[in-house]
Amino acid sequence: MIVSIIITSFNREKFISRAIRSALNQKFSKDQFEVLVIDDGSKDNSVKIIEDFGSKIKSFFLSKNMGLPYARNYGIKKSTGRFIVHLDSDDYMHESLIFVEELFLSLNQEYGAVECDYIHVDKNEKHLDKISAEKKPIACGIMFKKENLIEIGLYNNEMLLCEDEELRERYKKKYKIGRIAIPLYRYTRHEENITNDKKKLKFFREKLKKND
Repeated sequence: MIVSIIITSFNREKFISRAIRSALNQKFSKDQFEVLVIDDGSKDNSVKIIEDFGSKIKSFFLSKNMGLPYARNYGIKKSTGRFIVHLDSDDYMHESLIFVEELFLSLNQEYGAVECDYIHVDKNEKHLDKISAEKKPIACGIMFKKENLIEIGLYNNEMLLCEDEELRERYKKKYKIGRIAIPLYRYTRHEENITNDKKKLKFFREKLKKND
């Protein structure tokens, strides 16, 4: 197994099917990548939607909500791929994302990860703007070498927000992160984005600064 795509989900019945389909539809040898879906204790219809995909995916259902970093770590531990790509349950990917990123890492051994640019879309998939991952990095659409994530200790379970920034800082101390200036990831902006909770976001940003 070369690539593991990990989707973590909590109460995302409106979007989870689209995310899973975009992962399954990757233009990559079907026996060389896997899709893992970690449901983090959803109370809506997400579980049934995920179960409907059957054996096409590897699905795991946590009995209670443990938080995003815990769910991501759980997925990494259950994965079998050499590379890890996170996909948020309300986002989706271009069909060539893992092909392009895996090719980059295979031909540039000095890099430990590679990210791609992304496009902001609304809930109706209308393209809003193209964003440089170098200027505004996000947690998803980036391909990591799994062994490196394990070496640095995976995600900090206490960082319920900004978990990607905290991990990224530790990762960059040991490994180079490359960038592909092609917008292969679709970041959905909607009223239920977790980062809309400004008070919670401020708390974890301050926590992040203290950890520096």
